[in-house]
Amino acid sequence: MTDLHVVVLAAGQGTRMKSTLPKILHPIAGRAMVERVLRTSAALDPATTTLIVGHQAAVVRDRLAPSHPHLQFAIQEPQRGTAHALQQAEPVLAGRTGTVVLLSGDVPLLSADTLRRLVDAHRTAGAAATVVTAVLDRPYGYGRVVRKNGHIARIVEERDASPTERKLHEINSGIYAFDLEPLFDALRSIASHNAQGEYYLTDLVGIYRRRKLPVETLVVDNPQEIRGINSRSELAEMSTLVMQKKNEELMAAGVTIVDPATTYIDPDVEIGADTVIHPGVVIEGQTRIGGACEIQAYVRIRDSEIADRVTINNFCLIVGARVADGVSIGPFAHLRPDTAVGEGAKIGNFVELKKTTLGPGSKVNHLSYLGDATVGAKVNVGAGTITCNYDGTKKSATVIEDGAFIGSDTQLIAPVRVGKGAYVAAGSSITEDVPAGSLGIARGRQSNVEGWVERKKGTTAKT
Repeated sequence: MTDLHVVVLAAGQGTRMKSTLPKILHPIAGRAMVERVLRTSAALDPATTTLIVGHQAAVVRDRLAPSHPHLQFAIQEPQRGTAHALQQAEPVLAGRTGTVVLLSGDVPLLSADTLRRLVDAHRTAGAAATVVTAVLDRPYGYGRVVRKNGHIARIVEERDASPTERKLHEINSGIYAFDLEPLFDALRSIASHNAQGEYYLTDLVGIYRRRKLPVETLVVDNPQEIRGINSRSELAEMSTLVMQKKNEELMAAGVTIVDPATTYIDPDVEIGADTVIHPGVVIEGQTRIGGACEIQAYVRIRDSEIADRVTINNFCLIVGARVADGVSIGPFAHLRPDTAVGEGAKIGNFVELKKTTLGPGSKVNHLSYLGDATVGAKVNVGAGTITCNYDGTKKSATVIEDGAFIGSDTQLIAPVRVGKGAYVAAGSSITEDVPAGSLGIARGRQSNVEGWVERKKGTTAKT
């Protein structure tokens, strides 16, 4: 919308969080709360988006600017209330017309549908301001909406409210739509005669009423949408709500989640039907999992692609990897970034792969590390095999071609290549290429000293 502008208030310190990290950067189900607000507001396709920052402004800017190149920043210093905060957006919005949607960086569950309803209601009514409100059974801590003849007359903060006003159940969410034309002139007329000595944006309602400018409300059906976060306990509660919603969506789409209470799945994760998720699983970031998979207990997957019919056994960690159809992984396996596993391959217990391609049908069953390696199809890698990829200065690659067999307890000292169908004898330290179809042996010869034990025991008995 070319005449729509979004302003997000995010200057506060959040002292009750008791954290050196700015409150708005604390994550909810894998994403900073302010990131959720920005993503939701982007659904409006605004002409401008401005973030009002203050406490640790540089930290917030450094975190958000790379991923939000069109986001503009305005600094509120010192922090003197919500009206003062909105005033800091005036230079950004000077000369523009249309509607300003004001959001809060610590109210992360507001839906895009509610924002669209807000804009539609505001414009349909021709209002100067529209306030998002909700009705709560326990409204304590929130500003109350005072109505006269059914219309909003003013908003009073709880600390300034009378005993009668505190009994009201309709609360202010801090979410607004404003007609841009009268906004900043009205903001300059707000005084700070209140318990906090701050400039309250809520006073704008009374000012507009006195100026005969229309003020409307939009009452949300789900009060959870407008809950703010001010403490670690509230952060945990909101995270639980987000994850519960995601789990319900997945189960409705045909995913089995054995124990939703202990399963943590980020909102952007995609999972196919008939996949079974066991207790204690964490799936994060931009992960995609296919259908008919089994993710056993206490597995963590992040930013990875898992195809169909994959079994991931207990206690595996998979980050930034791609796994093809029919693969079996674990238990206790670790797939690190830039790893790709081919169809039908098997990665067994206590195996670590880093920046490695494992071909279709290949097996790495036990206690092995493959780093910076390219492994072909139908390769068998024996227990205890290591690709020695780092010499203290640089990383080098290992190549194992199709059908090769690597015996147990082998060290492949990169750069090295094992040719197609070649064998490497167990216990070898391979420093040179093994040609296709050859047997590579690199170990000391065994020698047996006959009678040594009896002579040893005889010597021991005499001493």
